[in-house]
Amino acid sequence: MAAEQTIAGTECGTEVVPGDARYEALRRGFNQRFIATPDYVSVVGSTAEVVAALNKYLAGFGPDEALERRLTVRSGGHCYENFVCGDDVGVILDLGQMDRAYLDQEMGAYCVEAGANNWHVATHLYAPFGVALPGGSCYSVAAGGHVSGGGYGLLSRQHGLTVDYLYAVEVVVVRDGQHAEAVVARRDSPDPELRDLWWAHTGGGGGNFGVVTRYWFKGLPKPPPQVLLHAVAWPWDDLKDEPEQFKSLVRNYGLFFEYENTTELPEELRGDFSDMFTLLKLTHWKNGKVGLITQLDATRPDSVQRLNAFLDWITQDLDAEPTPLDRRMGEHAPMGGLHVPTRLPWLTATQTLNGSGDNQCGKYKSAYMTRGFTEPQLTAIYHHLTRKDYENPQALLQVDSYGGAMNLPESGDTAVYQRSSVLKLQYQTYWSWKKDANKDGVTDYLDAAVDPSIAAPHLTWIREFYRDVYKETGGVPILSPDDADGSGGGYTTGAGDGTGGTTGDEVPDVVTDGCYINYPDTDLDDPEWNRSGQPSHLLYYGDNYQRLQEVKERWDPRNVFRHAQSIQPFTR
Repeated sequence: MAAEQTIAGTECGTEVVPGDARYEALRRGFNQRFIATPDYVSVVGSTAEVVAALNKYLAGFGPDEALERRLTVRSGGHCYENFVCGDDVGVILDLGQMDRAYLDQEMGAYCVEAGANNWHVATHLYAPFGVALPGGSCYSVAAGGHVSGGGYGLLSRQHGLTVDYLYAVEVVVVRDGQHAEAVVARRDSPDPELRDLWWAHTGGGGGNFGVVTRYWFKGLPKPPPQVLLHAVAWPWDDLKDEPEQFKSLVRNYGLFFEYENTTELPEELRGDFSDMFTLLKLTHWKNGKVGLITQLDATRPDSVQRLNAFLDWITQDLDAEPTPLDRRMGEHAPMGGLHVPTRLPWLTATQTLNGSGDNQCGKYKSAYMTRGFTEPQLTAIYHHLTRKDYENPQALLQVDSYGGAMNLPESGDTAVYQRSSVLKLQYQTYWSWKKDANKDGVTDYLDAAVDPSIAAPHLTWIREFYRDVYKETGGVPILSPDDADGSGGGYTTGAGDGTGGTTGDEVPDVVTDGCYINYPDTDLDDPEWNRSGQPSHLLYYGDNYQRLQEVKERWDPRNVFRHAQSIQPFTR
C-alpha cells in the first residue's frame, strides 16, 4: 500500500499501513529478533479508540471463524518473545500515546495509563505528589505489561510489588467473542467476576484477558528523599583461573539473602536491610569484569556502615580488589563514578539507573530462588561464563535481591504466585547482526532471516547454560515441592538421569520456585529443554493457573487475546 493510504484521526485511532514511513518502526519492539508484518498498526489515544479498533478487527471475522491473524497490544514494546511481533500478527494496537500518570480525584487513586513508561510514571507521581510506584528501573518499559505481570524494582524489597497497590484496572474485553467493551474492575467491586478480573491483572501477565488501558493505585509509598548508590566490579583476570574465588562471591551473595533476618548472619548484619536492593552482574568473561550495583536508603544514619558490612561479608573469601564498574553490563551503562558510595536524591538516582541497553537482538530466561545457590549450580554458572567457545561481552546472569515486603502476601492474594523467594535471576544474551548475509551492503534483520548462524551461537549458549544450572531438576527451575497444597502438587522432583531429565528415585535439593512471566521463555514448552514434567504455566503461575483459566473463560472465551504462552480458556 502507498503511504497516502494512512488513515489518521479516525475513531479507530491512526492506522499505519505498509508503505508508510512509520511502518518499519511501529511493526517491531525493543527486541530486534522479532519483527511482524501486520496489515496495519493502530496508534490509539483513548479507551474509545481501543474499543473501536478492536471492533473493527473483530468485524473482519465471522462469529465461528478462526482468528488466524492475531491482534496484539504494545504499550512499551519490551516483550522478550514474539508475543506482540510474531509472524501471525494481523493488527498491532499501539498504546504509546496513552501515557498519562495523575491523581484521579473521582476514583481517589493514582491513575497510570498503559502506555506510560517507568520514567514518566516516576516523574509524574513523585514531583507533584511525592509518591512512587515500586516498579522497574528500565525507563522505557511501559505500565501495560510491566504491572500486569507483577512488575518490581529497587523499592520493592521495602515496599512490595507494583500489583500490591493495584486498586482498579480498566480493560477492553470481548465477553461475547464478537463485540468489544470497556469495563473497570476494582479490588472491591460488588460483582465477584469483576473482582476476579482485577485479581487476574495482579500478576497474570499481559496479552491474556483484554486490552489494559488504565490502572489505578492506592496507598503508594513515599521513596526515601535520598539514597546511596554504589557500583563496583571485580576483574575477570582475578577470577577466571580461580573458580573457588568466583564461586565464593556468588555463594556468599546468595546466602546473605537466604540468611537475612536470621541468626545465621553475624550480629552486625542482623539489622533491617529491607531498604537495600542489589543487582549482581555475572557477566561473561569477555566483558572483563563482574559487577554489583547497590541502592540503600541514605536517610538512615547507618546506611554506609550497613553497605560496607554487606560488602565485607560477601567478599570475605575474595582476594580480588574492587574496581569501578566502567563498562556496560546488560541494560546498565558504565557507572565508573559510583565506586565510592554516592548520596543522591531518589529521583536523580533513578535517572542514573535508567537504562534499556542498545536496540539489539536478545534472549532471556528467569528463575525464582527460595535459597542460595547449590554447589552444582555454582559450578555450572562458572563453567558457562568462562567458556572459550563463546565470546560475548554482553552475555550475563543478573541476580537481583528479592524477598522483604514482596514476600508478605500469600501466594493466592494476587496472581503472583512466588511469595517466598529471596533471589530473582535473569539470564541474558544480546547480539547484533554484524554480517551482511544477503549481500545488500548493510546489516539488518533481513540478514538474520537468511542466515540462522547469526543467532545460533547465542541461543545455544544461553539454553545450555540454563539447562546445566538446573540439570538436577529437568533443566528448569521447578516449583518447590512444598508449594501450593503442601503435597507437592504432583510436581516431578526426581533426581537427574544424566540427560537433564528426572528419574523420580529421590528428591533433589530444590531451591527454586519457577519462572517470571514478565521474562517469558518459550523454551519452557520445548521438551528438549524442559524435562521436568512442569509446563510453563505451572512454572509461571503455580496453583493460581486454574483460577486464571476461570477468568479467561469468563472474559475472553473466544481466545481473542493469545500468544505462545497465554492462559487458555477451558473450552479451547
